[in-house]
Amino acid sequence: MFKELYEKSLKLAAHKSSKFFLAIISFVESSFFPIPPDIMIVPMVIAKKNDYLKIFLIATIFSVLGGLFGYLIGSTFLELSMTLIEFYGYEEKVLDLQNKMSSKSGIVFWLGTLFLAGFTPLPFKVFTITSGIISFNIIIFFFICLISRGLRFFIVAFLSAKFGKAFGPFIEKNGAMWFSIIGVALVVIAMIIYFIIN
Repeated sequence: MFKELYEKSLKLAAHKSSKFFLAIISFVESSFFPIPPDIMIVPMVIAKKNDYLKIFLIATIFSVLGGLFGYLIGSTFLELSMTLIEFYGYEEKVLDLQNKMSSKSGIVFWLGTLFLAGFTPLPFKVFTITSGIISFNIIIFFFICLISRGLRFFIVAFLSAKFGKAFGPFIEKNGAMWFSIIGVALVVIAMIIYFIIN
């Protein structure tokens, strides 16, 4: 099923209305869809390098809007939310998180986790929905989504424009590892700064 969805998403990148489809994929991926927008961003930017900023902005804006929709699902439809979370195999982690959120360290932990979910290959929709379930501060949620998604999609769009077709196979093979390394490094740096200040 995932391979079929992947192939269909990839074909949409070559469609004359590809920007419209990118907006849809970016939106639904943040709330329930399993295929990330990156698979459309790379071929779209390679085809139109001068549009890389526009493509990055479309993916970011609609991904954040989709994240807010995921938050709404989590805060309003608990049964549906848990079904989606169970589908991705995160139900135990969500229940554990609910117990941790009463402490200050739990909130800091969630900030880092939410950023990593937006920046790395973690299933972002699980964390947008969970944010709604635990009633996480929606303003902070919005800005974390904006920063993490924006940073990720900018890197993908910029490097696709810079390196062209050579970047496609690289990101497909090594993207998950490099985004994880960079994401963890950024979170560690942010936490060190936080603890130094406090």
